[in-house]
Amino acid sequence: MVIALKDKWIWDFWIYRDGDDYHAYFLQADNRLAHPDMRHRHVTQGHAVSKDLVNWTHLGTTFAPAAAPSWDDWTTWTGSTLRDDTGLWHLFYTGTEHAEEGMKQRLGHATSTDGHNWTRVGNGLALDISGPDYEEYTSGHWHDRAFRDPWVMKNPKGDGWIMYFVARRPGVAEPNAGGTIGFATSPDLYSWTLQPPVYAGGMFGQMEVPQVFEANGKWYMLFCTDGSHWSEAYKRFNTEEPVRGTHYLMADDPFGPWEVAPGPFFDGAQGSRYAGKIVTTDNGLVFMGFLHDAPDGSFIGQVSDPIPVRIDADGLLHTELDKLPPGAKV
Repeated sequence: MVIALKDKWIWDFWIYRDGDDYHAYFLQADNRLAHPDMRHRHVTQGHAVSKDLVNWTHLGTTFAPAAAPSWDDWTTWTGSTLRDDTGLWHLFYTGTEHAEEGMKQRLGHATSTDGHNWTRVGNGLALDISGPDYEEYTSGHWHDRAFRDPWVMKNPKGDGWIMYFVARRPGVAEPNAGGTIGFATSPDLYSWTLQPPVYAGGMFGQMEVPQVFEANGKWYMLFCTDGSHWSEAYKRFNTEEPVRGTHYLMADDPFGPWEVAPGPFFDGAQGSRYAGKIVTTDNGLVFMGFLHDAPDGSFIGQVSDPIPVRIDADGLLHTELDKLPPGAKV
């Protein structure tokens, strides 16, 4: 069964495996709101756990915006979860505040001893924009200041920790050519140093909810975007009709250089899945995305069942829908 709630819409999510348990954290909002787009400003984070990525036990709301005034008093959006070497849980997330009308995104940090009840580190703020590599909010150019969706992992090449996130670079005339994947480093998960972007290829207006992982000696970075955010350069690179969905970058090194995978979007699916994640299981890789649009155009707001993933001889990723069990909802 999919990750679904009777009274809430679910959208962006991330999964952390802890032993035999898969922990899903996700954005949620009351589905009685007048319009699905209103969910973005009425958001909390939910938590569910599973042994098999199919049967889920919901544990309720796990995180929410802070009391005003605060840098994250309006929204607490997408992030990532992990445990450090001592076993302490860490949540990294995106926040916005009422005082700025939600136009400026910042990155936050909370910790937990049980993976469900979180305490902000200080006031929660972990990282803000600084320096020349990241675009500030400019009214009329882009609809917000992109600095969100942190994906944090242990540095696979040495000590410390690394963070990837959604950003934009300044001084780009074509709005759809400014999207980047930002980068930061930390020795201890508490003190972060902003670094230049690891990808600034001029292909998309934004590259949402990045996820980085290694498989078969290659590094992959999933991201999602809407067809309306394809740049003119990417339209020449990929001549399929612009589609909403999940695609990926490839690299031989987690620090790059990263390049957009050739061929069609990894998972376009006519816009029905978005913000996808690859999950490593004992039986191989699977892909999950949140279900966006029903055939009639209505918003679904659930997370799909896992779809098997194959890596071909060239290192390219492919979903294997023909291997789904009967009744899977994807």
